[in-house]
Amino acid sequence: MALIDLKDIYKIYQMGSAQINALDGLDCQIEKGEYVALMGPSGSGKSTLMNIIGCLDTPSKGIYSLNGTNVSDMSDDDLASIRNVEIGFVFQSFNLLPRTSAIENVSLPLVYAGISKNERIERAQKALEKVGLGDRADHKPNELSGGQRQRVAIARALINNPSIVLADEPTGNLDSKSSLEIMNLFGQIHQDGNTVVMVTHEEDIAKYAKRTIRMIDGKLADQLIVN
Repeated sequence: MALIDLKDIYKIYQMGSAQINALDGLDCQIEKGEYVALMGPSGSGKSTLMNIIGCLDTPSKGIYSLNGTNVSDMSDDDLASIRNVEIGFVFQSFNLLPRTSAIENVSLPLVYAGISKNERIERAQKALEKVGLGDRADHKPNELSGGQRQRVAIARALINNPSIVLADEPTGNLDSKSSLEIMNLFGQIHQDGNTVVMVTHEEDIAKYAKRTIRMIDGKLADQLIVN
C-alpha cells in the first residue's frame, strides 16, 4: 500500500463563468521512504497537488489516501490533526515567527500536540542539533543567515517525526552554497528513512531526488527514476 495514493483527482476552480481544472483526473502513488521531486511550468498544477498531498486543500473529485486513511473529504479540523501528525512542511520563505527564538520556532508544532514545555524544549534542542544548529537555539531569525533559517524550518518540520516531509521550493531564497548545504541535509533526512516530496523548478535541485515527476495541464507528463 502506497503512503500517498491519489486516484482520479480533480481540482476545479470556478473563475466567473469559466471552469479551470487545476488537476485533471490525476493518478499518483508515492511509496514510504521515497524521495520525489515534483516539476512543471507555472499553471501545471504542481502547487495544487502539493497542497492536496499536504492536506492544506481537498480534491473536488477523486480519492486521496494518506498512510491508509481516506482524507479526501475530511473536515478542516480533521485535516489539521492529520497535518500535525503526518506531515512536516518546509517553505521557500521559511515561515518562522520573527520575534521568537529558533528553539521556540522549532517547538511550535509540539504546542499544538499538547506536549509539556520541558519535553518540547528537549526535543526541539535535539532537532536543532540534528540540523547543525544546536549552538543557535536562542537566536532569533534576523540573527541567522538564510541557510540557517531554512535549517530551523527543517528542524521544525521534523519535530513530530512525520510520515512525509513536504518541501516547496526549499532553496528558492538561498545562494548556491546554502542551497547545496540544504540539499545535502535533505539527502540525510531521506537516508534516515523519511519520505521527502519536493516542489522545485530547478533541474539541478531535482537531481537530488530519486524520482522526478513532471506535470503539465493538471496531469502527470512523465517520470524519471534515478537508481
